[in-house]
Amino acid sequence: MNAVLRRREWTTMSDSDKSAFARRSLRDILPAQLRTEIEMLVDDVRQRGDEAVCDATRRFDGVSLRPDQLRIGADEIMRAEVSDDVRVALVDAIDHVRRFNEAVRSRLVDWSMEIEPGARVGEKVTAVASAGLFVPSGKASYPSVAYQLGVPAVVAGVPRIALVVPPMPDGSGRVDPAVLVVCRMLGIDEVYRANGPAAIAALGFGTQTIAAVRKIVGPGSPAVTAAQVEMQRHGTTTMMVLGPTESMMVADDSTDPRRAALDLLIEAEHGEDSTVVLVATDRGIIDAIDAELAAALRDLPDVRAKAARAALGTNGGAVLVASLAQACEVVDTFAPEHLQLAVVTPRTDELVARIRNAGEILVGQDTPFSAANFVLGVPASLPTSGFAAVSSGITAATFLKMTAVASASRDALARMRRTIESLADHEGFPAHGNALRRRFD
Repeated sequence: MNAVLRRREWTTMSDSDKSAFARRSLRDILPAQLRTEIEMLVDDVRQRGDEAVCDATRRFDGVSLRPDQLRIGADEIMRAEVSDDVRVALVDAIDHVRRFNEAVRSRLVDWSMEIEPGARVGEKVTAVASAGLFVPSGKASYPSVAYQLGVPAVVAGVPRIALVVPPMPDGSGRVDPAVLVVCRMLGIDEVYRANGPAAIAALGFGTQTIAAVRKIVGPGSPAVTAAQVEMQRHGTTTMMVLGPTESMMVADDSTDPRRAALDLLIEAEHGEDSTVVLVATDRGIIDAIDAELAAALRDLPDVRAKAARAALGTNGGAVLVASLAQACEVVDTFAPEHLQLAVVTPRTDELVARIRNAGEILVGQDTPFSAANFVLGVPASLPTSGFAAVSSGITAATFLKMTAVASASRDALARMRRTIESLADHEGFPAHGNALRRRFD
């Protein structure tokens, strides 16, 4: 049997080995030459606007567009059609994502409290003024990304939502009709077709046709990620980092090898830059899953099988651990985008409580990555490259901001006077202290 999984053992790995295992730096994802090329493209869009966007779409997507063809008209959105099965699936998925995000939004509300007699503090919650959503269209069609980004923005109450999507790779200039159907279902009518990195720059700077937005979100190729990183240098807020997909599974002697293999292939088939890691407490389980992977790979088209072998071999593989507690250490060190706990309860409860760093945690072997990607309602646009240790997936909260609100009565301010004056004097800001001294003396 040809092994699919690259094998490692956590207890025998050196500190440098563990660090290398977990490291997915921007330098690794975005080579210097790519960063330089994207920097030049972004600057071209900043200077030439629509013409630069059209040039990039012609050069990289093989589609010639005039500036007046960048925006997709309302009639094209209304005419877009999908099969009945896909339409029903979209309705079902959007319903789940909407309900999840409505629950998120309901917990983020204005609040205030009396922090001491006469002084109140609190927060006001408002949506960002505008958002740009990037939906990829290269290796595959991604209407799921459109609703995973669009529903949270709509539920958050963003006043202006612009969605950009590259034309389909067939050279026709059309965009995936399923993406347009999603836009119609969500009431998003500002939709553009354009090359990915150029569209990111257009959303950030604004062009003659595409008005600038305050925040840009959406996964994409390394070039799209590079464009988002570059736009941060120009003051546009983007999400860090939605790079090549990655997943991790925790398994033990209770794991069903066949279901585990099927689930590991979900994210593995995305591309040869994907990373998939199995963390297991038992060598026998690793062997059994490896055998099932070899069999399951035969059912995939060659391009997907090749991608899966890279994700599970060169890029990822299996890590043998001494215990489930050590498995949690591996998870937190790696901080995966997607995590599945393929073990039985009550072990899953303990693991969920222990784990701190993961974009999502899917509990049990009846919760595969594809269920979360498409329909469960949880966010599917998640931080990659270790950023799950410091950030979260895209939900309604992504498009909300909190403004602090405070008030103090004269008596409360008088009580706080000594604290304010002492700290102002210590930090060397006399006007800070004088505002109190001159007010009360």
